[in-house]
Amino acid sequence: MEDLSKKQKLLLGILFDVIGMASYIFPLIDIVWAPLSAFLMIKLYKGNVGKIGGLISFVEEAIPGLDFFPSFTLTWCYVYLLNKVKPT
Repeated sequence: MEDLSKKQKLLLGILFDVIGMASYIFPLIDIVWAPLSAFLMIKLYKGNVGKIGGLISFVEEAIPGLDFFPSFTLTWCYVYLLNKVKPT
């Protein structure tokens, strides 16, 4: 997944964030989505960014009430807008 363009990563990130927010309607989705979102974050972003993002994504999805936090979109913003180092 690392070879996706930054636009593709943004669109996937928005989709993944919407799926995560669906747990407000279907709370049991978090049982499957929390570990899956962590895995997808690690696959989308290499290195420490992916690992830390995966951990944050897992915690955010596993704890009820934190699903409003768009972890994938914010990670994309960090990598492509805030980080001065070229992303890997």
